[in-house]
Amino acid sequence: MASSLVQQVETVPVSSTSHPGNPIPEEPTTLPHLKIMHPVPAGLLDTHSSSVSTIGTAEPFSGTDTPSTPGTEQSTDDVTEGILDLTIGSKSPPLTSKRRRRASTVLISQTSEDVEKILGSGKSGTHVLENICCGGGCCKLQPLQEPASSSSIHPVIKPKNKAFESLNLQLGQLSHNSILTNITPLPEKTVSFSPVPKDLADKESRPADHPPTFVQPHPPYEVFRAPLHHARELTKPGAEKRTYHFDIDVTDYPAEGGDVDFVVGGAIGICPQNSDEVVDEVFNLLSIPKMVRDRKVMVNTTNGRWPTVWGDEKARSLLTTRRELLSWCSDLQSYPPTKQIFRLLAEYATNRDEKKILMFLSSAQGQGAFCDLRTGQHTTVPQLLSAFPSAQPPLDYLLSILNTLMPRFYSLSQDPLISCNIRDGKGKCKRLIEIAVTVHEAPDWRGGNRTGVGSGFLERKAKQLLHAEQLGDDISSLNLHIPMFRGLMSNPLAREFVSDGPMLLIGAGVGVAPFRGFVQRRLKSANCANKVWVLQGIRDSLLDELYSGEWGVHEETVKKVVQSRSGEGRYVQEEVRNQADLVWFVINSLDGRVFVCGSSKGMGEGVEAALVDVAMAKGNLNREEAQHFWQGKKDAGQYIAETW
Repeated sequence: MASSLVQQVETVPVSSTSHPGNPIPEEPTTLPHLKIMHPVPAGLLDTHSSSVSTIGTAEPFSGTDTPSTPGTEQSTDDVTEGILDLTIGSKSPPLTSKRRRRASTVLISQTSEDVEKILGSGKSGTHVLENICCGGGCCKLQPLQEPASSSSIHPVIKPKNKAFESLNLQLGQLSHNSILTNITPLPEKTVSFSPVPKDLADKESRPADHPPTFVQPHPPYEVFRAPLHHARELTKPGAEKRTYHFDIDVTDYPAEGGDVDFVVGGAIGICPQNSDEVVDEVFNLLSIPKMVRDRKVMVNTTNGRWPTVWGDEKARSLLTTRRELLSWCSDLQSYPPTKQIFRLLAEYATNRDEKKILMFLSSAQGQGAFCDLRTGQHTTVPQLLSAFPSAQPPLDYLLSILNTLMPRFYSLSQDPLISCNIRDGKGKCKRLIEIAVTVHEAPDWRGGNRTGVGSGFLERKAKQLLHAEQLGDDISSLNLHIPMFRGLMSNPLAREFVSDGPMLLIGAGVGVAPFRGFVQRRLKSANCANKVWVLQGIRDSLLDELYSGEWGVHEETVKKVVQSRSGEGRYVQEEVRNQADLVWFVINSLDGRVFVCGSSKGMGEGVEAALVDVAMAKGNLNREEAQHFWQGKKDAGQYIAETW
């Protein structure tokens, strides 16, 4: 059996910007770069920009043909070696006249049947992966058994609705006679409702577009209700992903403890709201009357932080409404289902067949089907309630087991210290921060796509504003606000940004947005030693090149755009290898820094592999030494990667 997996090394090309045999760090003379001897007045900088979504997307690899799954032997060594051989072999596609797309991962199975082909039906193969399976105990399933005394089989009839069919559950020979073991216990009920005391009955209601005051992701401070100054779409029609720019007014942001301000590369937190359509759908599926949905009620918890996000772990009694809790406090679509929710639905299912299926998913015998749900496309709470319509647990019990709706973080896409050049009607300076958000989409069980919680929330705000602009309405009359908080401004990009030394900024998709702020700051205090280069990975410059012409400088001197779906069809990691001289010069310079921002899958992994290849070629290092070299630079704060 092979003791290690030998990886192929991508060749670092020889060109005017790449000399693999030269280990001396030298600044490339053929590469355009920015040299400014005097500071540029802040008023000359273009401030039309935005920031990056940590839930956003970056340039992914395109898929290749899926390799077929070979038959395997039953011994542990043969199973493991077969998987390794398959992985190695898949990395060397046959040469063809047409350039093949490359995938960042190798798909060796899609269903439980494929896994059985690899591991076999016995237990020997299972032990190979037992410690690294999906985390839900996927390898601990037990076979279905029928009672020995059973004279007839009563099969389970599957629910006939589209939501259930979309789950693609593999129930095997499940029947009402099947014996189920190791069933998950009924979860603890930690939430309850009670009437509002008389002294609180007349308390003024909160704005519907802002979370309740007890939602505190940055305690002890409350979420700030920031006016939305403007929004626009950065991508063009036909782009694979939609990206929006937001100008958020933080002029009146309250003072907080400590010497913290908005900084270059910093990220703000935004508290998203579940859409009204999703919330009303849950109400309808639980048969909650409309008259009580917005009625004030006391919510009582026995322990934990919910619904405060990061409050102390303790019992609480809070004034709220059922709609507030579903809209701002519980995530209805971002997490894979748990056995606790299946067990709760089973407890309240009135249909005999639905109850058996739900108990099956809560048992050891249903472990395979359960893991298929967890490792596949995330199912939503409305989807589960629609799939099992007879299961209608009390809302307070359901809230006890749902995940907390967490804030989403987005990097600033401009230098927040740029002098004010926007004034209101009274001549008062407005302080704006800018972010860019790429809308995340996933297949919806009804057909089409659904948007992510955070990006979908912000897209709805942007569409409201853009629609009003098209009609010629005054957008200030919309009174749109973004619930946000500044936080500690201590994310990696903010911590490691410095005003001196050369910088290489590598980003793909919306990951390039925070680098615009880096360039703007350098323009304010630039001198001949402050050199900055940007490698921007996109799909097509005509559709999704973000902030084209908005970097406050002649872009050809700072930025190189790499298109994966147009022109030469290259990924940004390929350009990293092609710019080996620049990479080696920057990372070995005094105060030199290499920043990487974008999706960790595909782009992030690819860029890191390219950087290792550059170190191997330029430094005459082996792979282990090259990886150690970059780890040392990361520990020293010279190599900073912020990926998601």
